[in-house]
Amino acid sequence: MKQILAIILFAFATPVINWSGDFSEAQKEAQKTHKLIVINFSGSDWCGPCIRTRKEILETKVFEDYASDHLVLVRADFPRQKKNQLPKDQVKRNEALADKYNPDGEFPLTLLVDENGKVIKKWEGFPNVTSQQFVEQITSANANR
Repeated sequence: MKQILAIILFAFATPVINWSGDFSEAQKEAQKTHKLIVINFSGSDWCGPCIRTRKEILETKVFEDYASDHLVLVRADFPRQKKNQLPKDQVKRNEALADKYNPDGEFPLTLLVDENGKVIKKWEGFPNVTSQQFVEQITSANANR
């Protein structure tokens, strides 16, 4: 019984963050809530630095706690393995987003943009910082815009 209660409490204590695949919807939410947008271009099943970025920064408690209150999140994933292929409509959205923000096809590429879509900060490749330092860079970039 104690284990069940602990699991339930943990589920409510952990912030729920969602990575959208639709930049237009994310931008509408950001405009409504006055939050910044993080766009992460990733090759989830082939790009080692992308996987590291996700595991060591974007999926940490520090980042998720910050993101839940301050950010709208968008992931544009470009998997290569057949078993991981995305629906065609998602592929089109990702390609359109890449045409606008990642025309050189850099992976990983993480962008901080404002609610109007203006790039505030860019991380090319693995950011090579802790998740706490990553959050501090977001906070600093927002303060300096």
